[in-house]
Amino acid sequence: MRTRSSALLLSWLADVVLGDPQRRHPVAAVGSAAARLETLTYRDTRAAGVVHTTVVVATVVGAAVVIDRAVRSRPWLHTAVTAAGTWACLGGTTLGRTGAAMADAVAAGDLYAARAIVPSLCGRDPSLLDEAGVVRAAVESVAENTSDATVGVLVWAAVAGLPGAVGYRTVNTLDAMIGYRNDRYTRFGWCAARLDDAVNLVPARLTGLLTVGLAPVIGGSPSRALRAWRDDAGAHPSPNAGVAEATAAGALGVGLGGETAYRHGVEQRPRLGRGPAPTTDDLRRAVRLSAAVQAAAALVTAAAAAQITAGAAGRVGQRRRP
Repeated sequence: MRTRSSALLLSWLADVVLGDPQRRHPVAAVGSAAARLETLTYRDTRAAGVVHTTVVVATVVGAAVVIDRAVRSRPWLHTAVTAAGTWACLGGTTLGRTGAAMADAVAAGDLYAARAIVPSLCGRDPSLLDEAGVVRAAVESVAENTSDATVGVLVWAAVAGLPGAVGYRTVNTLDAMIGYRNDRYTRFGWCAARLDDAVNLVPARLTGLLTVGLAPVIGGSPSRALRAWRDDAGAHPSPNAGVAEATAAGALGVGLGGETAYRHGVEQRPRLGRGPAPTTDDLRRAVRLSAAVQAAAALVTAAAAAQITAGAAGRVGQRRRP
């Protein structure tokens, strides 16, 4: 019963110590396969997007289910495989390192280097960003990806083990690839975007709750974080990113949002928080807050996994009684 709980903690510890896998990253492999499939499935319709998304997600989750069942009878192997697979889906440590590198580049006055880091964090057009723009992009991306790169993976691993972790990460990857509102993907990417919204409903709100509670870790105010969630999150175009970004803005005491330049065009994002524009010091604080939220999420989801698996074992035992 402790297999899944132990696997979650081991996967988070592996991410803290090792970061992302450096070679043959499974997430990159899934992305490459999805891109190749897109050359066959793409049509400018929602139906084609539903087919594409279903094939990719079902294939990955199906493979994970087969692996999970093959090792389930050996608890130590099941733990190791679940931990390794979940670790491959996590990206929190690399997120923090990238945010810190951005802060270092901006502090050194090297805007060229800072712009070069932007694609590692988000899809904005770095050529249109000044120093303030790259810092804001980094803070917003660290806040949002705390949920996407760590909390979401751990939540779904707690619920469904290895299939849950890889399924969540696959949906998240598809959304990052095709979930855009532009000429090519508005219809084809609709299914991936809506599915990503659905699987992130719980992780984003857990991220928000933990951000509120851990605001004092960076000298922030829980009440300001909660107020930003209440007042500002709903105005964000994403029902989930708005929660993560608004609570981070409130905890940091900064203002986020405004004109946001992507390669597909410029969007006017709503104001999140009531403070000044973030600085490099605020970006470093955002990285520390992200690390604290991830650690707390690992503990919370491990405890939840223990309860879920214990409950499932109890139901199985009841059915087997004569």
